[in-house]
Amino acid sequence: MLAQLPRSLLKSTEKVTTFDEYDGSMYMKARYKESSIINEQTGTYDVKLKYNIYTDALELTQGSKLYEIVKSPTLHARIDDDYFYYCDFKNQRGLNRSGYYILVELNDKYRIYKKLTLKITEPEKKQHVNNGIAEAGELRSITSYYIEEDGVIVQLPLNKKDILAIFTDKGPELKEYLKKEKIRLRKEEDLIRFVARYNALKSAGGNPSQSLLTNISGRD
Repeated sequence: MLAQLPRSLLKSTEKVTTFDEYDGSMYMKARYKESSIINEQTGTYDVKLKYNIYTDALELTQGSKLYEIVKSPTLHARIDDDYFYYCDFKNQRGLNRSGYYILVELNDKYRIYKKLTLKITEPEKKQHVNNGIAEAGELRSITSYYIEEDGVIVQLPLNKKDILAIFTDKGPELKEYLKKEKIRLRKEEDLIRFVARYNALKSAGGNPSQSLLTNISGRD
């Protein structure tokens, strides 16, 4: 229950009202969902959460007050079937890419995560239409996928040309695999299969211990 959640895991916050008149939502899902907070030190707590994409925060209410869960690599959350991890990742250039990531696939060698961001379209005034009344702004969630190994992440493109351009060392084999298996990279299950195939090809190359991200040309 919420009362069991230690106050030390909560941070007071304020409701964002900037986008109240915009179409779309800053939240992954509109309603609070039955969820769990997993603290590696003290255990699991049942709460109702929703994920704020704009502030990159897990929110909950207590009475009339709004809180977010303290952002820490030792705190994880489950909302429905999604597992959120606050990660201090870096990209291949060493730049910090901290934030909440949703675990998609767990492997001995690598992990695949997805991350949500907001595309914000500001309101526009149409001078010759509707007497200059501003059209509503819009919020749209964007899902990006990443492969991670030892704290380093590379974004996975969702079109065939770009993804073959980053998996350069096994390009011909992967191109044939995409065609033969009719892989659709925007389908999460197919993206997972594609990376698994790359891992298998890499492991069969004679050095199974070699880093999976070696020879991958990352994009930022």
